[in-house]
Parts: sequence; C-alpha cells; structure tokens
Amino acid sequence: MRALLSTLLLLLALNAQAVGLADLSNQDAVSGLKEALSKGADHAVGTLGKTDGFLANDAVRIPLPPNLQTIDGLLRRVGMGKQADELIVTMNRAAEAAVPEAKALLLQAVKDMSVQDAKGILTGSNTAATEYFRGKTSAPLTQKFLPIVQRATAKVGVAQKYDQFAGKAAGLGLLDAKQANLESYITQKTLDGLFVMMAEEEKAIRKDPVGQTSKLLSTVFGAIGH
Repeated sequence: MRALLSTLLLLLALNAQAVGLADLSNQDAVSGLKEALSKGADHAVGTLGKTDGFLANDAVRIPLPPNLQTIDGLLRRVGMGKQADELIVTMNRAAEAAVPEAKALLLQAVKDMSVQDAKGILTGSNTAATEYFRGKTSAPLTQKFLPIVQRATAKVGVAQKYDQFAGKAAGLGLLDAKQANLESYITQKTLDGLFVMMAEEEKAIRKDPVGQTSKLLSTVFGAIGH
C-alpha cells in the first residue's frame, strides 16, 4: 500500500501542473489507487487476524469493558486478577478470529470507488482513505462481525469467563452484570482496531511519501513521460 499510494501522492504534489486533479480520472491513476488500498486493507486484516494480532498490539488491544475497568483494581485486590486477565485474552482472541472476515467487504468497497472518491482520498485529510472505508463498511462489518464474535466467544469460553468474573463482582455489590453486552463490545472494538491500523498506515504514507517509494516511482514517472 505504501509504495503505490505514496507514488500517487508524490505525483500529485510534485507535478501539480502536469498531473492535475483532472488527470486523476485517468484509469491508470484510479486503478493504482485501488490497488494501493486493496493491499493496505489486506495488510491490516493480515496483521490483526492472527494470534496476538490484537492482544500483543497496544494500539488495538481490547481492554476490559468500561463497567469492569472502573472496579478492576478493587477486584484484583480481592484475588480476581486471574479472571480479569483470562477475560482480556479471550476477548482479544475473539477479535482475532473475526477480523479476517473484513477482507471481502473492504475489497468490495475499493471496487465500488468512484473517480470522485479517488480524488477526495488523494486530496483529503491524513485519514481520508480510512474514513472512506469506515463510511462504506462500518454497518455491514458490524453485522458480519457480531455472529463471528458470538461463535468465537462460545468456542473459547468468553461468556463463561465473563459470567464468572462479572458474577463475582455483582455478588460483591459492585456491578450489575446484566447491564453489559459483551459481544457487542468486542464487535465494536474489533471494528475500531481495524480502522486504527488502517489510519496509522495512511498517516505514515502521507507524512513521508518519498521515503516509501523506490523502483515503482521510476516506473510511474516513465509511464507519464516525466
């Protein structure tokens, strides 16, 4: 993603007269952007959709739900630290199992991209591409992730661990376990983590496009006669 999107951004910045916005309607430029975004989506999914993809990444690691975070310290002091840690691990494992299913929807969003969408991404904010994906895929991804999270949580025992953990907290008068929807929480955090990774990659490209290009740059410049 970095090499391809960087090339397009560099062409836009350094060749404003020769390669203006009107030229972005050129099929090669739009196709190049689509290829870049496809690879970027594939990279994000591949990075997160594996063992420790969420758990070992502080930027996306799923913490305890807010209603448990507020009493986490107290529960640990009464000997429930192990249960809390197990719950965190199993929630992140569920996310890692769900996120690979995002690939098809992300790639479809790329295929559906219009010339105007491409122009907006190339001239937009530091996260314009990420926001494009968020706008196009958040709702269908939520619908797709939820049953996968439900199956994953059942498989690895998240619900049971949560019931044990929250049940003890409720028994101490610290929490109403019925107020939490753990599967929806995991689903949303999975979605958030996916877009966090895509945004970080996009920001890095836009910050240093020259540093991300090499042989491909010469190929593209040669193709346009620069």
